[in-house]
Amino acid sequence: MRFHAAVSEQDSALAALADVLDEARESLEAEPDVAFLFFTGHHLEDADALVERAWRELEPQALVGCSAEGVIGADREVERKPGLALLVGSLPGVRVHAFHVAGDDWHDVLSGEEEFVERVGCGPETRCVVGFGDPFSTPINQLLPAFDQWAAGAPLVGGMASAARQPGGNVLVCNDAGYDGGFVGLSLSGPLSVETVVSQGCRPVGRPLVITRARENVIEQLGGRPAMEALRATVAELDEPDRKKLANGLFVGRAVSEYRETFGRGDFLVRNVIGVDQETGALALTDYVRTGQTVQFHVRDAATASEDLAAMLEAQSARPDRPAGGLLFSCNGRGSRMFPKACHDVGAARRAMPQTPVAGFFAAGELGPVGGSNFIHGHTASFALFRPAGG
Repeated sequence: MRFHAAVSEQDSALAALADVLDEARESLEAEPDVAFLFFTGHHLEDADALVERAWRELEPQALVGCSAEGVIGADREVERKPGLALLVGSLPGVRVHAFHVAGDDWHDVLSGEEEFVERVGCGPETRCVVGFGDPFSTPINQLLPAFDQWAAGAPLVGGMASAARQPGGNVLVCNDAGYDGGFVGLSLSGPLSVETVVSQGCRPVGRPLVITRARENVIEQLGGRPAMEALRATVAELDEPDRKKLANGLFVGRAVSEYRETFGRGDFLVRNVIGVDQETGALALTDYVRTGQTVQFHVRDAATASEDLAAMLEAQSARPDRPAGGLLFSCNGRGSRMFPKACHDVGAARRAMPQTPVAGFFAAGELGPVGGSNFIHGHTASFALFRPAGG
């Protein structure tokens, strides 16, 4: 199993593609089995030509990708300027299946297991599905439960295309065609191991609390008292640096398993607090909650996000078998918008896995599993790391 990642910042789309294709051919010395192509909005006018040429010259079994606000490749993150990134891989014995779902197809694909499994190409030996969606035309709240139910055991990793701010402005790549909507993906089955790493960039503060009254996305009571009262008690116990972090926003982590006695990093699905009812003391979140769930308040800033990513990748540094290749999907609110130095997330990946080729893009929502279920995240760095079976 072998991968190569390349990135180009050339203004010309076709010149940028020529750069990365030359690198890929020289590195792999054979036709790749899979190829992932990401390009910024600067290259949208040439998207059809990019896809056609990449498909024709690489001749992979499957080519998928999308347009993005910024791209990631090798050791660089390209933001606010033209960029094109490519990851190619040779996967001996691995079965690959590319797919696209859009328009009227959604009803059939989401209505039953048989159609879903056939379209996505998943089965008992599927190790991972890598997917990219158009945020304006993907019913993500229906799609994620379908993956949980009908592709259990095969994590969904990827992100939402981010080059456009209105419907029809993104391009999704599937084999030899580009699409302006829907969802594209690639299922990988057979002799490979896929490990996911999802860094939500937060740290829990205070103590775990049980929701004692809730409705839809609103927490009314925590531990038998108004949620705001529980929040004030938590804040009162924080040191001054953590109190200052609350200026970056308040977050609530929902425990993904109710059966743990203690909770730590990676045990929570983190969601934003989007509203406070001063009269009732209730908190509104960007997710549904229910009575009996365990939650904990979280804080986030650049230092916390950096610490969380390093900790999540630490296990990769300790392993003797490095990943053969990896994909990285970072929130478009990360990068230079969050960190004082450029190339933060890919730099952390390089430090933890210096021999592993990595490529990806800045997403308008990152896909990755937490606690065995698939979710869409914000301000997250989500990885798919590929190794041969048994690795």
